Amino acid sequence: MAPSKTATLNLRIDPVLKEAARIAALREHRSVANLIEVLIRKHCEEQGISIPEQQALFEQPDHE
Repeated sequence: MAPSKTATLNLRIDPVLKEAARIAALREHRSVANLIEVLIRKHCEEQGISIPEQQALFEQPDHE
């Protein structure tokens, strides 16, 4: 399995929404970060926004 890279996303959010995300994550046995990632992926899928595989983002072009 290829090593995965992550990026940091800092944002401000209403404390009530933060608590709701924490509870939702607990109920699904996820971290809040993973819950947010799942929600973003679901939203993008519904909106027809493609998300490339992470490996494709970091591949070096062939120099032939």
